Amino acid sequence: NMVMSFRVSDLQMLLGFVGRSKSGLKHELVTRALQLVQFDCSPEVFKKIKELYETRYAKKSSEVAQPQPQQHRSPEALSIHSSYDRGSTVARTSISTTNIDYPALYGKYLNGLGRLPPKVAKPEVRLVKLPFYTTLDELLKPTELVPQNNEKLQESPCIFALTPRQVELIRNSRYFSLGINNVSFLYRICYTDTSSPQEDQYPPNIAVKVNHSYCSVPGYYPSNKPGVEPKRPCRPINLTHLMYLSAATNRITVTWGNYGKSYSVGLYLVRQMTSAELLQRLKTIGIKHPELCKALVKEKLRLDPDSEIATTGVRVSLICPLVKMRLSVPCRAETCAHLQCFDAVFYLQMNEKKPTWMCPVCDKPAPYDQLIIDGLLSKILTECEDADEIEYLVDGSWCPIRAEKERSCSPQCPILVLGE
Repeated sequence: NMVMSFRVSDLQMLLGFVGRSKSGLKHELVTRALQLVQFDCSPEVFKKIKELYETRYAKKSSEVAQPQPQQHRSPEALSIHSSYDRGSTVARTSISTTNIDYPALYGKYLNGLGRLPPKVAKPEVRLVKLPFYTTLDELLKPTELVPQNNEKLQESPCIFALTPRQVELIRNSRYFSLGINNVSFLYRICYTDTSSPQEDQYPPNIAVKVNHSYCSVPGYYPSNKPGVEPKRPCRPINLTHLMYLSAATNRITVTWGNYGKSYSVGLYLVRQMTSAELLQRLKTIGIKHPELCKALVKEKLRLDPDSEIATTGVRVSLICPLVKMRLSVPCRAETCAHLQCFDAVFYLQMNEKKPTWMCPVCDKPAPYDQLIIDGLLSKILTECEDADEIEYLVDGSWCPIRAEKERSCSPQCPILVLGE
């Protein structure tokens, strides 16, 4: 509220104080200052805002010849300061609209989204990494959706302006002329939980409006099982096609159901990757040396003194369990307990269409950043072209396993031919 009452000169002094750009129209300065309050309001910055506000308030009071006692000079400032002491994220007072040169919706940048006061040290909400997106800019850190009343249906707005660099990245993206761009703005929603990185999760009754249009949000999958609620595929929401790619401010409004669970939202500028690009990256940094793989095989087959059964070997198929074709890039997660691999090419392509990141062998999570290419099995594939299965032995060596019908055609004793 203090920042909203500032004139251009006050905004320039504040932005200059923190080393931010002071150029631009007033609405750009206001947006910049609000972002400063939202994310980087250190005690020094807050003190500067209070100082500028009180100086301006004192000047206004002297102009109308209505001096006030020192302790009542800035009721709004005192109220805001006390609200920070209580741990509240928003001032509960309002300023007369005559002091605001621009629409009051700027104030909702803070009122609709809750941020902890900077002096309260609390872990921040983290979102899980999305392998098919590389983050270029974080426009809005994961920020809690704060109910404004006791109504079940809540509305939380957020206002911001794009930088020239961000606009340029979108306009110069590879397929923009075709209506498809690989640089985009993603809106992500998750539970407000700081214990671990959170997956995207939509609140009930969600609706997202960008400027004057609503975004398309995935619908529910029908459930064929009685008593089982239908599920909605939760994934980031692409807002690019509805954003103003200019200096004009953008307004995002999320409508959500307040049923006890707390949610946070974030906004990111990202570059979309393809499965081919992720495969190339995996081939560059994710190959496990054959000797390390051999050591892992020996460790798996090492005799356990407490075990009554001695394992002399373990069979591994050279056929991908995903597509039933011969492996080309044998891959598995570092966290998997098995030696069996799946094909990285098909695994990445399937997750590009429908991201689940689950191992097709053991049905446990196999995220991209835990994938490795088995260097030993890659070598075996080039040396063993006439078998679809091999067996690892206790010393780390291997031998091919022929098909049963091949072995039946290879007699171990002479065949007696009648009539001779």
